[in-house]
Amino acid sequence: MPQAMPPASRAAALTDTGWRAESGGLAKFHAPEIVFGPGSLAELGYCALRVGARRPFLVTDPGIIEAGWVDEATRHLREAGLRPIVWHEVTPNPKDHEIEQAFAGYAAAGGDVIIAVGGGSCIDAAKGVAILSGNGGRILGFEGVDKVVNPIPPLVMVPSTSGTGADVSQFCVVTDTTSHTKVTIISRTLVPDISIIDPRLLTTMPDWLNAATGLDALTHAIEAYVSKAHNILTDHHALHAVTLVTGNLLRTQTSPRVPGPRIAMAQGALEAGMAFTNAILGATHAMSHQVGGLLDAPHGVINGVLLPHVIRFNAAHDPRRFVPLAAAAGIKVEGLPAAEVAELLAQHVRTLADAVGVPRGLAGLGVGDHNVGHLAQTTLKDACLATNPRDATAADIEALLRAAL
Repeated sequence: MPQAMPPASRAAALTDTGWRAESGGLAKFHAPEIVFGPGSLAELGYCALRVGARRPFLVTDPGIIEAGWVDEATRHLREAGLRPIVWHEVTPNPKDHEIEQAFAGYAAAGGDVIIAVGGGSCIDAAKGVAILSGNGGRILGFEGVDKVVNPIPPLVMVPSTSGTGADVSQFCVVTDTTSHTKVTIISRTLVPDISIIDPRLLTTMPDWLNAATGLDALTHAIEAYVSKAHNILTDHHALHAVTLVTGNLLRTQTSPRVPGPRIAMAQGALEAGMAFTNAILGATHAMSHQVGGLLDAPHGVINGVLLPHVIRFNAAHDPRRFVPLAAAAGIKVEGLPAAEVAELLAQHVRTLADAVGVPRGLAGLGVGDHNVGHLAQTTLKDACLATNPRDATAADIEALLRAAL
């Protein structure tokens, strides 16, 4: 009788027959537990209890308090027998000193589970508090990839915008107030334990924030799909996010209280977030972080300005992956050369940005030609640039920034 093939040999034989090539290689995918749907905020108390809360520390901002969502959130926490502490001293593009002050408040109050109710700034600030709780030090010392080495407290996130993806991501973005740049902290420990996505919270966003976060979600999806680190799991979510965002963002501006488009944007933002936290991003975000750090400008608005230029830059190297993206956005691509399709996608993004009221250039946000050299140099240090599909030099980045002025 023939002898059975040893396990190692069987594995090698499977590889030799093309299994790895057919699958696209190994794929890793990190995601929190997700509670999705209108009214899901009511689950907050139970979710916090399940991850060990007794004295949860809730990070938010004055606008979310004014909208009434913090009252509802704390009611659900108290109904579950918890004693929440509310910290609301967070501003857009959270600053290093704000995060360190919040951590001091967390430590003094004896907090345990960390909750964020708000947009990406509140969620990033909450992650910053968690980093310091588990690792000590100063928040800027964790810039880069996998610098958060010790466990952190459980995180429960409740996003109030449809775009940042911070509630499902391994990213934390902090403004360095000394150098006027943004630092990116990337660590698998920062993927929240639970994300509660209640589309009702999206209805209290002002129009400018709705536009900004929606374009941020679109940028996440497009950059994740073309990223050097994409895989078959991220591709699916990225393409579906493009369909949801391009089909619904403008409708949320014109009919802000209609449930359908809001639910679709909540799902689009979620799927874009799951795509980019696993595939990482590209040059749009690498530049946008620097402009936002310099000017304290809305991140999604900057993305909306930069993205068409980056699509053209990357497509000049290889336009093929922009074809499925264009199709997902509803562009007719049959029979067209890939380069032409990529250009149509760039134009489509700009048309959507126009429709939701985003400035056509960085100059409208306060960027001048005298800023370009500095911004290019700090962009080269941003972790997101590493996965851009086309390598970029300082001269390339300068050219892109000038084209976007």
